[in-house]
Amino acid sequence: MDTHETTARCDCFDHPMPTEDEIALYELAELFKVFGDTTRVRILCALLAGDLCVNHLAETLGMGQSAVSHQLRILRSAGLVKPRRDGKTVYYALDDDHVKCIVQIGLIHLAHKK
Repeated sequence: MDTHETTARCDCFDHPMPTEDEIALYELAELFKVFGDTTRVRILCALLAGDLCVNHLAETLGMGQSAVSHQLRILRSAGLVKPRRDGKTVYYALDDDHVKCIVQIGLIHLAHKK
C-alpha cells in the first residue's frame, strides 16, 4: 500500500490516515491551546519588552516563581520562548519574531473588534 495516498488505511483503525495538511492543522490547534491560558499570555506580553529572568517575571506578574517556572516550561516546550544563561541566572525571551507577531496581531485584532 502506498503511504503517500490520502486514502491509505491503518491496519488498527477503520478510518483513513490523517493527511499532512490535517497533521499541520492539529499542530496549529495545539499551538493555539498554549495561548488559551491567561498566565502564559501575560508572560509572553511581558517578554515583548525584552529578556527577563524568572524572578523579574514573577515580580512583574505578581506571581510565585514556581508558578512562573511551570508556565515557562510549557511555553518553552511549545517553542514560544527560549532560555539564555548568564552565570547563574537564566533569562527568557520570545523564541523569534513570529511569536512577537502572533501576540501583537492578536492584540491588534482585539482592539479592532472594540
